[in-house]
Amino acid sequence: MCLFLGAGASSAYGLPNMKELEDKVKCQLPEDDRKHLSKQLQGRNLEQALSRIRRIAALLEGDSKLDDLTQETAACLDKNICQAIVHELFPDSPDPSPMTDLALWAARADYHWPLEVFTLNYDLLVETAFDDVRVPYFDGFIGNLKGRFHTDLVEGSPEDSERWLLRSFVRLWKLHGSVNWVWNPAEDAEIVRLGSPVPGGTAAAIYPSDAKYDESRRVPFMVLQDRLRRALAQPETLTLVAGYSFGDEHINEVLFDAAVRHPRSEITVFCYSDIPEVLKDRAQRVPNLQAVTTDKAIVGGQLAKWESSEERSGSHDFWHKDKFTLGNFRNLASHLAHSSPQSQSEFVSTAREIQDG
Repeated sequence: MCLFLGAGASSAYGLPNMKELEDKVKCQLPEDDRKHLSKQLQGRNLEQALSRIRRIAALLEGDSKLDDLTQETAACLDKNICQAIVHELFPDSPDPSPMTDLALWAARADYHWPLEVFTLNYDLLVETAFDDVRVPYFDGFIGNLKGRFHTDLVEGSPEDSERWLLRSFVRLWKLHGSVNWVWNPAEDAEIVRLGSPVPGGTAAAIYPSDAKYDESRRVPFMVLQDRLRRALAQPETLTLVAGYSFGDEHINEVLFDAAVRHPRSEITVFCYSDIPEVLKDRAQRVPNLQAVTTDKAIVGGQLAKWESSEERSGSHDFWHKDKFTLGNFRNLASHLAHSSPQSQSEFVSTAREIQDG
């Protein structure tokens, strides 16, 4: 069982989506930095712009310039953008219920293989919810104050008992980094996970740049991408995709390729609004890749609207006025949290009491 989360999952919590984050970050930057970032955002999203800024910093020397940036100004811009991102990913009045519901489901996940949660989000929402509900999880790092990444444990398999963690540990893989990941100043090729968001004046290790790929095959980004491929390659795997707009071509191909190569597995994508065109095209050609949204779905390669039914409407928590509601991550998480057998309802109530203090 795999769960893949995009920015829409964090938006249900109250955090900005990628476009909103771009605007908020620009508002926080000094005027010169704002102009430089706006130039880099032309034809790119925030992650792509950040990656380009890092390439510029890696390529230039001395007073040489590219896009009006020197090595020093590009590195400073990188740090300022990361700090602005960190600031925006901690809302003043968050609603924790969506991630709490997710944690309640993860806490009692009992599958043949461990539950694997993949996310492109930098925030700490999942970790916070897991801690609150006391969900044991492993994110690839060992250590509290400065956790080091352990490739061998990430790549472990049940056949290798020395490197395989208990299946009761949920696997949490942050494919694009996190606001508490930082490049170790002592060893530039190493990323460590801090016990809190990166301090001011420090660039968080979010969204990998090509320059870092070249430095070492063992950095977390590459290892975690491989983990996604291997997880999707397990026969008869069910993967739920939520809050993802299919704007990352590389991730898209990993998902699409897995659906084609492993026809006995299922990938179900929950869309908040319209089904993205790139997904619609693939789902109509690959039967085990399904896409659902409020008024229509692609199931078994067939695109059709939901049929109206007075009997069905209101009979399930995922229908409202003949609209399918699980495209909203808040509703999906709530449905998962309450999908346990009746005998486990007491656990859900107890866990909520623990989370509420």
